[in-house]
Amino acid sequence: MKRIILASASPRRKELLSRICASFEVIPSDADEAFDPSAACAENVRNIALAKALAVVRAGGVAAGDCVVIGADTVVSIDGEPLGKPRDADDAARMLARLSGRAHTVFTGYAAVRGSDGKTEAGVEETTVLFRELSGGEIAEYIKTGEPMDKAGAYGVQGIGAIFITRIEGDYSNVMGLPLCRMALTLRKFGVDILKQKEIL
Repeated sequence: MKRIILASASPRRKELLSRICASFEVIPSDADEAFDPSAACAENVRNIALAKALAVVRAGGVAAGDCVVIGADTVVSIDGEPLGKPRDADDAARMLARLSGRAHTVFTGYAAVRGSDGKTEAGVEETTVLFRELSGGEIAEYIKTGEPMDKAGAYGVQGIGAIFITRIEGDYSNVMGLPLCRMALTLRKFGVDILKQKEIL
């Protein structure tokens, strides 16, 4: 099996990739993740995902042999505005109040780069998430759990935040940070067939 490298320290992305890849390595990227305010959310996450993968390739040590480096970046967007990780509890409350009773979009940029020759594939997956109406008390209690503080949009779809979601249109894993369907199709272009891995997941 080809050597697969995840250019991310995110425990959620690591857990997601482990669902489809029997074996992979984690090498966190030091790429600049700053948003370009002049570009759309989708363009930003695609560019950052690609930059993450390329940074690991260029850092050296992975070019030798047949390896594929995966990068990803996720953002929550409402009214065209990106919502990153909250700065503090007040910022988390502001985000959750804004998402309350409305639909928002989760964009994840994904990229794969082959270390040996630089072959690149990149794209963006888009998922729509609908929140029910949230009371101020619910928002305050949720923030007390600590879950919102390290997540884009101030909620975790895989955690307690799931109780606020009434509908998801699109790839659920995309909301967590790595669109597994797109990732599997992308890896296939590099000769990695998830269904033909020697090890059983």
